[in-house]
Amino acid sequence: MSVPTMTGLTYDDLVQLPQDDGLRRELIDGELFVSPSPIQRHQLAVAAILAAFHVHVRRHGGLAFPAPMDVMFAPGTVVQPDVIVLGAEHAAQLADERFIDVVPDLVVEVSSPSTRRLDLIKKRGLYERERVPEYWFVDLEADVVDVHRLDDTGHYGDILTLDASADLTCLAFPDLRIPVRDALAL
Repeated sequence: MSVPTMTGLTYDDLVQLPQDDGLRRELIDGELFVSPSPIQRHQLAVAAILAAFHVHVRRHGGLAFPAPMDVMFAPGTVVQPDVIVLGAEHAAQLADERFIDVVPDLVVEVSSPSTRRLDLIKKRGLYERERVPEYWFVDLEADVVDVHRLDDTGHYGDILTLDASADLTCLAFPDLRIPVRDALAL
């Protein structure tokens, strides 16, 4: 289970921690969360989603990254979504090669038993607070993808739950379609 282990930390503290032990370290409001490396299906799902975006952004502009890639919302809030997508406009605004220092257009979290609560509660709340326009939660247990999009009030409104028969679309790239079946690594 991903549990907080320290508080009051910043990005400078984070980069001083071991980087070669296979653990993911993230900060949310100065609180350190450490998670084990993911299972194979998780990584296959990440690879399928990333591959679809990678091909698309190479043709149309923008960037797509897999974890581990830090997204710094503040010095004490640095997370590593499984997939990070930036449209061309936001990609052009990046200023630091060490991390993503703009609000991504889309973040994707793929479920793992050890990170489920963190992804669905803490990180979802963080992404909403930071005004990430779109957040996908790929639920490998239920074989669905929950799509969260900011509504007119700046909150994630109704959740769009898609099963393996549907296609995913992204606000930043409306012409891109990703079969949910691929995103679930089925």
